[in-house]
Amino acid sequence: MQIAPHSVVSFHYTLTDDQGQVVDSSDGREPLTYLQGSGQIVPGLEKAMEGRQAGDQFKVDVPAAEGYGERHEELVQEVPREAFQGVADIQPGMQFQGRGPQGVINVTVTAVDGETVHIDGNHPLAGQTLHFAIEVTSVRESSQEEREHGHVHGEGGHHH
Repeated sequence: MQIAPHSVVSFHYTLTDDQGQVVDSSDGREPLTYLQGSGQIVPGLEKAMEGRQAGDQFKVDVPAAEGYGERHEELVQEVPREAFQGVADIQPGMQFQGRGPQGVINVTVTAVDGETVHIDGNHPLAGQTLHFAIEVTSVRESSQEEREHGHVHGEGGHHH
């Protein structure tokens, strides 16, 4: 069966950056399961999955615009340390949720400079080409309920 809109797809993946460093992988874990066409994986990968079938192995390079988006320099800011109430020891690499114009955004602390904390609201992979190695492990038709809810139920999917 080929992957088409509303297919329930399970796949193993390894994601590397331009330097060939592994950023994320399903190696040693269950495959990732998603509903094709529902926006649960980055658009460029979802497009590359179309028409594939169980057993297919392929590599795909997803440009930033079809991955986690371009970097937006306005999301890189300096904030006073007192903005982090109740956090005694702020370290680079820590992640926080903040409020942005579009609602909640995740920010990563990039540096701490005395009373100034440098934060970046871009996704850590924004502006980067995503290099995926994919192995499709299964493809099945989704149920009526899964289509209505927009995600997979049961094995490997989200639970309510």
